[in-house]
Amino acid sequence: MHSADETAPEPVRDAEDPDQPKHKHAGFIRKRPKPGERRVQILQVLAQMLERPESERITTAALAARLEVSEAALYRHFASKAQMFEGLIDFIEATLFGLINQITEREPEGRVRAARMVAMILQFGEKNPGMTRVMVGDALVYEHERLQRRMILLFDKLEAALRQTLRDGAADAGVALTPDRDAQVKASVLSSFVLGRLQRFARSDFKRSPLEHLDESLSLLAL
Repeated sequence: MHSADETAPEPVRDAEDPDQPKHKHAGFIRKRPKPGERRVQILQVLAQMLERPESERITTAALAARLEVSEAALYRHFASKAQMFEGLIDFIEATLFGLINQITEREPEGRVRAARMVAMILQFGEKNPGMTRVMVGDALVYEHERLQRRMILLFDKLEAALRQTLRDGAADAGVALTPDRDAQVKASVLSSFVLGRLQRFARSDFKRSPLEHLDESLSLLAL
């Protein structure tokens, strides 16, 4: 949050503006957020609330209370709570595939590239525990079913990216008799491995790192 404007003597909050904090602090108020800034803040706080292992269904009332705004302010930026979760999923997808593109550009060897993709996804989950709960579906149990479908589709896309990478690697090496099938099977196993590690991380109350013994595990998976 931005600091208050100290040049204004004692501004008064506009009672008509639901996007301002609901109470004054030491005689001044916070600046009105820039366009798009409040939307980002809502998603950040939602992700933080999802980090609490004991959290079940997050209500818009609880979210508004954490942001110190009215519920009406939330609906100025998102039509529904499902749309807020879609915003988180959009962020997850854009971040992961942006990083996958970087790995693809920098690493020419397919097998190494696939290993780095797996490590990157698990690192993202470890650094963003609230979003891990979205990725594994725990945070979406009580929400609209289309959100679950979006996460299933996201993992399908990740598996496809791994499959393409492994197919390229097998073709370059010229060692696999059935590169397409081998890549398909291996990508499926890796995708399941990633999802399982993220689920264990979430269900251990974020105590067991998804990166635990990663190199040894990837070696067993022939990466």
